[in-house]
Amino acid sequence: MSVDSDLGFFVLLVRKGSLSAAAQELNLSPPAVSKRLAKLEDRLGVRLLNRTTRRISLTSEGDAYFQSAEQIMRQIDDLEQRVSHASETPTGLLRINATFGFGREYVAPVVSEFSHLYPEVEVQLLLTDIPMNMVEEGIDLGIRFGGLPNSRIRARKLQGNRRFLCAAPSYLERHGMPRRLSDLTNHNCIILRQGKDVHDMWKLQRGQHSETVKVQGTLCSNDGEIALQWVLDGHGIMMRSEWDIARHVEEDRLRLVLPQYAHVDADIYAVYPERHNLSAKVRIFIDFLHRKLRETSTARVQ
Repeated sequence: MSVDSDLGFFVLLVRKGSLSAAAQELNLSPPAVSKRLAKLEDRLGVRLLNRTTRRISLTSEGDAYFQSAEQIMRQIDDLEQRVSHASETPTGLLRINATFGFGREYVAPVVSEFSHLYPEVEVQLLLTDIPMNMVEEGIDLGIRFGGLPNSRIRARKLQGNRRFLCAAPSYLERHGMPRRLSDLTNHNCIILRQGKDVHDMWKLQRGQHSETVKVQGTLCSNDGEIALQWVLDGHGIMMRSEWDIARHVEEDRLRLVLPQYAHVDADIYAVYPERHNLSAKVRIFIDFLHRKLRETSTARVQ
């Protein structure tokens, strides 16, 4: 029970039965306790206690105040215990935002396992290729690629990731393998767009050296899965995350183009609004997702 509030102070005072006993409990002098009681009575405009040198007794107004105060303090204690318990046990609604491809392939299976382990958590998995505004949309956790969008967002790295250029063997047989980045200007490149933003400026890094090339092509989509399928169908070259192409490269359905180059600012993060204390549902899910991705992911391009 907190005695910082007037309610807590008054309940403690009545339970102790005297000013001196309350003063000893609060590590105050009896005059200081008497002064605080007088201020409370002045604020309420009624006398709550009859005082003698050895004991106190409740007035009728004081008795009514004590009964209500004691009930309120019990409710506050119960509430604090429930909230404290919630910080250790995941419960309630957990809203997660992820991209379509990564969300379907990696996040959704982890959500399924998590839901079996923590049935008291209601999970909403919202898939979008454009990240949602976490604060405005009430998102607890987002899965994003690359750097942090703003200073109000905290993040934990889940998995390293790079983006590579790739194409189907059938396309390379017809059009040849590019030998340098500038050769991409003579190739059909499959381009992604998000809203009004067209991602046709490809920034790649080789060691400490970075280069940017503007590409063009006949096919463009706002859906990464559709674009990847076009690459598999032999329509052109695409820059794609290694987690998404590693299995296709291993099966020789895709081949790396200029593999000495990569877009390196593409690590996968769990991001969440800046808060002093993460709730158990968010903290435990992040730990669970991190562990599962490390266990199951072989999506590294060699």
